[in-house]
Amino acid sequence: MSHSHHDDPGARRRATLVGALAIVIWASLAILTTISGAMEPFQMVAIAFAVAAGVATLHTLCRGDGLMRHARQPLPAWVVSVGGLFGYHVLVFLALKTAPPLEANLINYLWPLLIVLFSALLPGERLRWWHVGGSLFGLVGTALILTGGEEPLAFEGDAWPGYLAAFGAALTWSAYSVLNRRFAHVPTQAVGPFLWVASVLALICHLMFETTVWPGTTSEWLAVIGLGLGPAGGAFFLWDYGVKHGDIRVLGGLAYTTPLMSTALLVMFGQGLLTTATAAAALLIICGAVLASKDLLITPPSTRRR
Repeated sequence: MSHSHHDDPGARRRATLVGALAIVIWASLAILTTISGAMEPFQMVAIAFAVAAGVATLHTLCRGDGLMRHARQPLPAWVVSVGGLFGYHVLVFLALKTAPPLEANLINYLWPLLIVLFSALLPGERLRWWHVGGSLFGLVGTALILTGGEEPLAFEGDAWPGYLAAFGAALTWSAYSVLNRRFAHVPTQAVGPFLWVASVLALICHLMFETTVWPGTTSEWLAVIGLGLGPAGGAFFLWDYGVKHGDIRVLGGLAYTTPLMSTALLVMFGQGLLTTATAAAALLIICGAVLASKDLLITPPSTRRR
């Protein structure tokens, strides 16, 4: 297993920035989903994953690599990746279907904080107060964004299966992100084969539980393909590389900028309103992200370029 990335601050910083790019791309998830029309969740995941996996396969073929080369990975890597990618989406959709979306979404957004906390279990990672503090700022800011500062969060008693699913989703994605560090030797190209399998699983769920609805307009088709190239496909390759070789605590703290950027995009496209609460939330989330990425922004003297 190579530790070169961890010994080289420059490589680690680059990998962290690659992971951060995934966070930026995830901000487009809400707006693309809104444009994509009335397609059922599992059908959308099946198509989006297949789009991303298809592009990855083409890339592999163009490079002249054998098709099966990246698929030959240890079983635990398969379990963690397919379980993470597919399991997370199943639980999120379950949560949004069986609990009020606002509260379900907020519980799901515990994943960045959980990543920061779980990272303490990784060899060679030390958790500092600013990582946890930054993530907590982010969580409070996210609560403000989702509630608009007006709607009190009302966790309904009979919606607990949905809340449980939302917490399961947060747990799944954070565990996947942190456990992935254990498979730093598995190349990021392997995400392609993992996504093919996850896509087939989503297709099976779709055929079992949903009615097929095809996009009716060009813009709906483009949105679905956009999901596959971006937030529900392509971004996973960037995230995989980031969590394996970058600073996972910084990535956890930065992840809270996703709901902020997502809200900003919805406002820009006339799908949401800018309120005082949103502005306050923005301030909290940005401060939190800066605090959590202190290590990335301030280079210790010993590693500065002479």
